[in-house]
Amino acid sequence: MNNLRHYIKEAEKNKTAIGHFNISNLEMLWAVFNGAKSVGVPVIIGVSEGERDFIGGKQAVALVKSLREEHHYPIFINADHTYKVDLVKEAVDAGFDMIIYDGAQLPFEENAANTKECVQYARAKNPEILVEAEIGYIGSGSDVKETVPEGAGVKTKPEEAEKFVKETDIDLLAPSIGSIHGLIKSGKPHIDGKLAKEIRKTAKVPIVLHGGSGLTDEDFVNAIEAGVSIIHVSTELRVAFQQTLKISLQQNPDETTPYKIMKPTVQAIQKIVENRLRLFNKIK
Repeated sequence: MNNLRHYIKEAEKNKTAIGHFNISNLEMLWAVFNGAKSVGVPVIIGVSEGERDFIGGKQAVALVKSLREEHHYPIFINADHTYKVDLVKEAVDAGFDMIIYDGAQLPFEENAANTKECVQYARAKNPEILVEAEIGYIGSGSDVKETVPEGAGVKTKPEEAEKFVKETDIDLLAPSIGSIHGLIKSGKPHIDGKLAKEIRKTAKVPIVLHGGSGLTDEDFVNAIEAGVSIIHVSTELRVAFQQTLKISLQQNPDETTPYKIMKPTVQAIQKIVENRLRLFNKIK
């Protein structure tokens, strides 16, 4: 089985992107895994700090690795948006394949210093663990927002990206290129493909697109063509889970068996995952 770094390089070479989908429970994990397996492409499972608290960090790793080993399938797990260095180290020790240290809210030099500490710790523990960091403004929260939040216009400058990578030695960079976390009801930003291309060229590491929920197919295609190798999708899955679960409960008010109630949510999320992965991998 090849490691995640190998599949990211393949994605760059083929002008495709690996889908990254956040989960909060076992049903969502099965939905993402089944969707990826149906399309036949690698996939990354993301768990935020809150999702790790709910599932358990070590438990999430064990679940994903059990699928990888049993099915011999390229499914990987990422410790998404981790805001404290100590929690990054905890995720490294738990055996995650990839970790994001998010210090974007900090001054540049403090973000860089903390990120460098995370990279050095991960390298010492397991050189195969990938470390990603974020600069610029992408916002936060996988929720539904009325409008684009203030600060969304602050995009990452190519020269800042180059400096940040040199100072930290990160494996992956999440720059601000137009997307915002969550679903935006009014005025969803568009991807700046030209900027993404410039950042990829100057940073010299693969770049990751956050805030994929709600973007148009054209935005995704432009981002991938510009050099994006991983695309995050979360809020779309959460909305599908919530809406489908409501319908399932309404249609089956007397049902008490959890797996019967939850089955439609798995199917709804799987459908979204399959559609996104086909787009990201140019599969019709």
